[in-house]
Amino acid sequence: MSTVSKQVVAGILFSLVMVLFLSFSFFYLYPLQDWSLLWEVEIMDIPGAGFILVFSIVIGIVFGIRGGLKDKRQLREMEDALHHVEQGRTITIPETATSEVQQVWKKVDALGKHLTDQARYSQKLASEKAEEQEKRIQEIVSQERNRLARELHDSVSQQLFAASMLMSAITETPSAGRTPHEEKQLGMVEQMIHQSQLEMRALLLHLRPVALKGKNLQEGMKELLVELAQKVPLDIEWKIEDMSLDKGIEDHLFRILQESVSNTLRHAKATSLDIRLIKRESIIILRVVDDGLGFDVNESKVTSSYGLQNMRERAIEIGGTFKVISVPNKGTRLEVKVPVVENEGEKND
Repeated sequence: MSTVSKQVVAGILFSLVMVLFLSFSFFYLYPLQDWSLLWEVEIMDIPGAGFILVFSIVIGIVFGIRGGLKDKRQLREMEDALHHVEQGRTITIPETATSEVQQVWKKVDALGKHLTDQARYSQKLASEKAEEQEKRIQEIVSQERNRLARELHDSVSQQLFAASMLMSAITETPSAGRTPHEEKQLGMVEQMIHQSQLEMRALLLHLRPVALKGKNLQEGMKELLVELAQKVPLDIEWKIEDMSLDKGIEDHLFRILQESVSNTLRHAKATSLDIRLIKRESIIILRVVDDGLGFDVNESKVTSSYGLQNMRERAIEIGGTFKVISVPNKGTRLEVKVPVVENEGEKND
């Protein structure tokens, strides 16, 4: 049964009880000589007793409907308020509500604020837990990468170096018994070992990147390039200007340099590499140029390359631009430009 129906029934019963009580009281104080008059006297063609009964029922229905609609409206407002509380929104206490109902509204409002605070606290804990978990995962990944790098360096890399030395000794030793075809095959094997060494060095560069801990960008870049110049058969030149940069910018530029050098070692088959880190007006420019095989930058396979996407995303994260110019058999030029955003205090100075 609905709220309105319950109120109508309650109103009818209440009006009937009141009519019976008032009628009993009246006729007790003023008893009738002839009780048949209640049925003989008519009001609007209805016997008097029947009119009183019908009138009381109508009054009960009217007041029942009025009270039921009012209760239904208050319940609907309360339902909407609970829905707002469920969604974390604030509620407004109706000014027309009675003092008792307003107390209920205040408790609902307090409950909503409490649930909102709990949700905010839970979200904060979840974020902190996720960040801590991500940090632990990164530490585990970093340790595992370093372990793999050490094992590859101590085993595969050393074996490749030994194979390269043996092949060099064989090809340099004159042998009248070898045919030109065999000489060509030995040269191909030597070239394959040489390329495998470059691939291995690029892989080690990925697995165990030089960190910038305790160093600025210029120091980290020079250390990386000096180490590469000692290990790879490339003519490496660089120009690195001194400048003060935010830690986030330094880290992203350094990772972009690592990625670009790794790509050069693995794919370019270049003989020279030129790196520039310069500042012109309010623009930081990182430029990496090689004279390798190059590629078609419009090919879908190239544009979807993980390495290029990773470098592009890093440049965008620090508000910069990323551009690659490459021509097949004429080398590749990579350029990152990052605007320098000065703080308000620096502007005032």
